[in-house]
Amino acid sequence: MPRPVTLFTGQWADMPLEVLAEKASEWGYDGLELACWGDHFEVDRAVSEDGYCRGRHDLLAKHGLKCWAISNHLVGQAVSDPIDARHQAILPERVWGDGGQDGVRERAAQEMKDTAEAAKRMGLCVVNGFTGSPVWHKLYFFPPTSQEEIDAGYREFAQLWKPILDEFEKRSVGFALEVHPSEIAYDIHTMQRALEALDHHPAFGVNFDPSHAQWQGLDPVKLIDSFTDRIWHVHVKDCATTLDGTNSILGGHMAFGDHRRGWDFRSPGRGDVDFEAIIRALNRIGYKGPLSVEWEDSVMDREHGASEAVDFVRGIDFPPAGSAFDSAFDKEKQ
Repeated sequence: MPRPVTLFTGQWADMPLEVLAEKASEWGYDGLELACWGDHFEVDRAVSEDGYCRGRHDLLAKHGLKCWAISNHLVGQAVSDPIDARHQAILPERVWGDGGQDGVRERAAQEMKDTAEAAKRMGLCVVNGFTGSPVWHKLYFFPPTSQEEIDAGYREFAQLWKPILDEFEKRSVGFALEVHPSEIAYDIHTMQRALEALDHHPAFGVNFDPSHAQWQGLDPVKLIDSFTDRIWHVHVKDCATTLDGTNSILGGHMAFGDHRRGWDFRSPGRGDVDFEAIIRALNRIGYKGPLSVEWEDSVMDREHGASEAVDFVRGIDFPPAGSAFDSAFDKEKQ
């Protein structure tokens, strides 16, 4: 059976879920990966209102859609980040409160624990998201930054996230980090370091998004091959590097969509990502979950992009072989 193709709703949170569900059905998606913001999936209501989760499923079913995962990137970011004014724009008022770092982190941690309970009530086994990072702002080692400082940051991350992951484990739900710049893990080595800091916690996995590896110069397939048992969800997102001698992969403090940037996101199939190699790698590890389009392309109409993306994903996906192509000549098996 082909993998289900879903649409991540995070970039569509300005649109009521009812409207987006109707559009996604018309475009040909099998389901939605519900973002925990806008009116798409409200964690506080999911854990306090009888029937809320059933209502989400019913709304999707009315349009022939299903849900395989929810995602709480925005609140997760605040768990271990150094908190500043930027976080207020992405957090619910109940989490932001007075903006004090300790309080924001504490409330964000509780919201992530509640997200595990919400996922359980939805009958789901995966929550995607971000972790934030105590050390991302120390990426470039000047002023001089010691490995002891970085180690301390990973210990701080683990101290903040282990109690959350324990709640996920109790509910048989996994938290899948989107390995991503600005998070505790943004490449293979930092993901390994995060796992070690967490003592390889069984509730901590990967939401694989090839675009974030691609523009950094990583091979996305090597990310899959490095964490074969922890690839719990997959985003389909593309990007392109446009280095011309005047720019860099650091972005130059220019907004997405600025043609002078050294890289930018693209609609799936219109960038540099080798999706066939990725499908082959996913087949190799036995991944059977959804392929979820996270649509981002600053110079393309999003409805045009989302409608073409579902066809692209169906075109690149293929099931693994049941046997070797030349097995008919194997006399020992005949």
